[in-house]
Amino acid sequence: MASAHTDSFLIERYLNGDKHAMDELVQRHQARAYQYAFRLTRDRDTAADLVADAFLRVFRSVEGFKGQSAFTTWLYRIITNCFLDARKKAASRPTSSLDDAMDTPEGELQRQFESDDESPFDLLDRRMRAQALADAIEALPDVHRSIVQMYHGEMLSYEEIAEVLRVPIGTVKSRLNRARLALAQQLAGRREDLIAA
Repeated sequence: MASAHTDSFLIERYLNGDKHAMDELVQRHQARAYQYAFRLTRDRDTAADLVADAFLRVFRSVEGFKGQSAFTTWLYRIITNCFLDARKKAASRPTSSLDDAMDTPEGELQRQFESDDESPFDLLDRRMRAQALADAIEALPDVHRSIVQMYHGEMLSYEEIAEVLRVPIGTVKSRLNRARLALAQQLAGRREDLIAA
Protein backbone atom coordinates (compact mmCIF):
# COMPACT_ATOMS: atom_id res chain seq x y z
CA MET A 1 0.00 0.00 0.00
CA ALA A 2 1.57 3.30 -1.13
CA SER A 3 0.47 5.35 1.89
CA ALA A 4 2.31 2.95 4.21
CA HIS A 5 5.70 3.82 2.69
CA THR A 6 8.08 5.75 4.92
CA ASP A 7 9.23 9.21 3.95
CA SER A 8 12.77 7.92 3.41
CA PHE A 9 11.48 5.19 1.10
CA LEU A 10 9.53 7.77 -0.94
CA ILE A 11 12.60 9.98 -1.21
CA GLU A 12 14.67 7.01 -2.35
CA ARG A 13 12.02 6.15 -4.97
CA TYR A 14 12.00 9.76 -6.17
CA LEU A 15 15.80 9.83 -6.47
CA ASN A 16 15.56 6.62 -8.51
CA GLY A 17 13.27 8.31 -11.02
CA ASP A 18 9.74 7.83 -9.62
CA LYS A 19 8.32 11.38 -9.83
CA HIS A 20 5.02 10.26 -8.25
CA ALA A 21 6.87 9.45 -5.02
CA MET A 22 7.55 13.16 -4.44
CA ASP A 23 3.88 13.95 -5.12
CA GLU A 24 2.91 11.46 -2.43
CA LEU A 25 5.43 12.99 -0.03
CA VAL A 26 4.05 16.49 -0.64
CA GLN A 27 0.44 15.33 -0.22
CA ARG A 28 1.37 13.59 3.01
CA HIS A 29 2.93 16.69 4.58
CA GLN A 30 1.34 19.73 2.95
CA ALA A 31 -1.49 20.18 5.49
CA ARG A 32 0.84 20.19 8.51
CA ALA A 33 3.34 22.35 6.66
CA TYR A 34 0.59 24.87 5.92
CA GLN A 35 -0.64 24.85 9.54
CA TYR A 36 2.86 25.57 10.78
CA ALA A 37 3.41 28.31 8.17
CA PHE A 38 0.05 29.88 9.02
CA ARG A 39 0.90 29.94 12.72
CA LEU A 40 4.13 31.75 11.87
CA THR A 41 2.63 34.27 9.45
CA ARG A 42 -1.05 34.54 10.54
CA ASP A 43 -1.90 35.15 6.89
CA ARG A 44 -3.37 32.52 4.55
CA ASP A 45 -1.78 33.77 1.33
CA THR A 46 1.62 34.32 2.90
CA ALA A 47 1.49 30.87 4.50
CA ALA A 48 0.60 29.27 1.16
CA ASP A 49 3.50 31.10 -0.52
CA LEU A 50 5.83 30.01 2.28
CA VAL A 51 4.84 26.35 1.88
CA ALA A 52 5.23 26.54 -1.90
CA ASP A 53 8.68 28.06 -1.47
CA ALA A 54 9.61 25.42 1.11
CA PHE A 55 8.54 22.49 -1.10
CA LEU A 56 10.41 24.06 -4.01
CA ARG A 57 13.53 24.04 -1.82
CA VAL A 58 12.79 20.41 -0.94
CA PHE A 59 12.68 19.51 -4.65
CA ARG A 60 15.93 21.35 -5.31
CA SER A 61 17.87 19.89 -2.39
CA VAL A 62 16.33 16.47 -1.76
CA GLU A 63 19.53 14.80 -2.96
CA GLY A 64 21.21 16.32 0.09
CA PHE A 65 18.72 14.78 2.53
CA LYS A 66 20.77 12.20 4.43
CA GLY A 67 17.98 10.79 6.57
CA GLN A 68 19.87 11.62 9.77
CA SER A 69 16.72 13.32 11.04
CA ALA A 70 13.07 12.81 10.20
CA PHE A 71 11.81 14.32 6.95
CA THR A 72 9.33 16.42 8.96
CA THR A 73 12.18 17.88 10.99
CA TRP A 74 14.01 18.78 7.79
CA LEU A 75 10.82 20.25 6.30
CA TYR A 76 10.16 22.38 9.41
CA ARG A 77 13.74 23.65 9.24
CA ILE A 78 13.20 24.64 5.61
CA ILE A 79 9.86 26.36 6.38
CA THR A 80 11.46 28.22 9.29
CA ASN A 81 14.33 29.35 7.06
CA CYS A 82 11.89 30.45 4.33
CA PHE A 83 9.95 32.43 6.94
CA LEU A 84 13.07 34.12 8.31
CA ASP A 85 14.34 34.87 4.78
CA ALA A 86 10.98 36.40 3.81
CA ARG A 87 10.98 38.57 6.94
CA LYS A 88 14.50 39.83 6.20
CA LYS A 89 13.53 40.56 2.60
CA ALA A 90 10.38 42.43 3.67
CA ALA A 91 12.34 44.47 6.22
CA SER A 92 14.82 45.59 3.56
CA ARG A 93 12.11 46.52 1.02
CA PRO A 94 11.44 50.27 0.75
CA THR A 95 7.93 51.29 1.76
CA SER A 96 5.80 54.37 1.28
CA SER A 97 3.09 55.76 3.47
CA LEU A 98 -0.49 54.97 2.54
CA ASP A 99 -1.30 58.59 3.39
CA ASP A 100 1.10 60.01 0.76
CA ALA A 101 -0.55 61.61 -2.23
CA MET A 102 0.34 60.52 -5.78
CA ASP A 103 1.11 62.99 -8.55
CA THR A 104 -0.94 62.33 -11.70
CA PRO A 105 -1.42 64.33 -14.92
CA GLU A 106 -4.78 65.47 -13.50
CA GLY A 107 -3.18 66.71 -10.29
CA GLU A 108 -2.58 65.29 -6.83
CA LEU A 109 -4.56 62.18 -5.96
CA GLN A 110 -5.04 60.68 -2.52
CA ARG A 111 -4.50 56.93 -2.38
CA GLN A 112 -7.54 54.88 -1.50
CA PHE A 113 -7.31 51.32 -0.32
CA GLU A 114 -10.08 48.88 0.37
CA SER A 115 -9.47 47.10 3.61
CA ASP A 116 -10.20 43.39 4.06
CA ASP A 117 -9.70 43.74 7.82
CA GLU A 118 -12.56 43.25 10.22
CA SER A 119 -14.01 46.37 11.78
CA PRO A 120 -12.86 47.25 15.30
CA PHE A 121 -16.28 46.19 16.59
CA ASP A 122 -15.97 42.77 14.94
CA LEU A 123 -12.51 42.37 16.44
CA LEU A 124 -13.82 43.31 19.86
CA ASP A 125 -16.56 40.69 19.59
CA ARG A 126 -14.14 37.90 18.77
CA ARG A 127 -12.66 35.79 21.47
CA MET A 128 -10.42 38.30 23.16
CA ARG A 129 -8.31 35.81 25.04
CA ALA A 130 -7.24 34.03 21.86
CA GLN A 131 -6.60 37.35 20.13
CA ALA A 132 -4.52 38.67 23.00
CA LEU A 133 -2.38 35.54 22.95
CA ALA A 134 -2.01 35.64 19.17
CA ASP A 135 -0.93 39.30 19.32
CA ALA A 136 1.55 38.55 22.05
CA ILE A 137 3.03 35.67 20.02
CA GLU A 138 3.20 37.90 16.94
CA ALA A 139 5.20 40.47 18.91
CA LEU A 140 7.88 37.94 19.81
CA PRO A 141 11.16 37.98 17.90
CA ASP A 142 10.97 35.62 14.90
CA VAL A 143 13.18 32.91 16.43
CA HIS A 144 11.17 32.85 19.68
CA ARG A 145 7.89 32.86 17.78
CA SER A 146 8.93 29.87 15.70
CA ILE A 147 9.95 27.95 18.85
CA VAL A 148 6.61 28.70 20.54
CA GLN A 149 4.73 27.58 17.41
CA MET A 150 6.78 24.40 17.06
CA TYR A 151 6.46 23.45 20.74
CA HIS A 152 2.91 24.53 21.53
CA GLY A 153 1.32 24.58 18.06
CA GLU A 154 2.99 21.62 16.38
CA MET A 155 3.68 19.70 19.61
CA LEU A 156 7.31 19.02 18.65
CA SER A 157 9.64 17.82 21.39
CA TYR A 158 12.70 19.75 22.55
CA GLU A 159 14.84 17.27 20.63
CA GLU A 160 12.89 17.78 17.39
CA ILE A 161 13.06 21.57 17.71
CA ALA A 162 16.79 21.34 18.38
CA GLU A 163 17.16 19.34 15.15
CA VAL A 164 15.03 21.83 13.17
CA LEU A 165 16.99 24.86 14.40
CA ARG A 166 20.34 23.04 14.65
CA VAL A 167 20.95 24.26 18.19
CA PRO A 168 21.54 22.40 21.47
CA ILE A 169 18.51 21.29 23.49
CA GLY A 170 19.55 23.67 26.27
CA THR A 171 19.31 26.58 23.83
CA VAL A 172 15.81 25.48 22.82
CA LYS A 173 14.73 25.32 26.47
CA SER A 174 16.20 28.72 27.34
CA ARG A 175 14.70 30.38 24.23
CA LEU A 176 11.32 28.82 24.95
CA ASN A 177 11.54 29.99 28.56
CA ARG A 178 12.44 33.54 27.46
CA ALA A 179 9.55 33.49 24.96
CA ARG A 180 7.12 32.37 27.68
CA LEU A 181 8.33 35.12 30.04
CA ALA A 182 7.90 37.71 27.28
CA LEU A 183 4.39 36.38 26.59
CA ALA A 184 3.51 36.56 30.29
CA GLN A 185 4.69 40.18 30.48
CA GLN A 186 2.70 41.16 27.39
CA LEU A 187 -0.43 39.38 28.57
CA ALA A 188 -0.18 40.97 32.02
CA GLY A 189 -0.61 44.32 30.28
CA ARG A 190 -3.83 43.06 28.71
CA ARG A 191 -5.27 41.58 31.90
CA GLU A 192 -8.30 43.85 31.88
CA ASP A 193 -9.18 42.72 28.36
CA LEU A 194 -8.77 39.08 29.37
CA ILE A 195 -11.04 39.48 32.40
CA ALA A 196 -13.67 41.26 30.30
CA ALA A 197 -13.70 38.51 27.69
